[in-house]
Amino acid sequence: MGDETLWNPSHGASRLFRRQVAVFEAELEIPSGIGPMENDECQIDPDAFEIFVNALLAQHRRTSHAIVLALSDGFTATVLVLAERAGIRVDWAGLGANEHGPFRDVQVSAVTGMSAPPEGRAWGAGLREKARELGRCMPR
Repeated sequence: MGDETLWNPSHGASRLFRRQVAVFEAELEIPSGIGPMENDECQIDPDAFEIFVNALLAQHRRTSHAIVLALSDGFTATVLVLAERAGIRVDWAGLGANEHGPFRDVQVSAVTGMSAPPEGRAWGAGLREKARELGRCMPR
């Protein structure tokens, strides 16, 4: 972002991450603010990235579907590391209160019925811990 390097991934990790960015931009129907790869780097628009990060977290908050969460947890945690390094403000309190709309992609089981996402702080705790773990593996 600007002259600051937020992450210096390997080519394979970079390629996979950029492809996942495109998937989540399409799912959320908003741009991520992560620019195209030029000279082995991407610039990030902080305003667009902040909107994307919070929309991604709001979507994550509204689901309890095991497969959707399995497919999105790693990407979401990686984005959280970048957001923290970029100084992006995340509204954890608002997200924990689920102020961002009704639940969607709720897991339904014939045995247990529907399951709702975890309440309040419990929801974000695991995601933040995963981001801390990944952050140690993401050189600048």
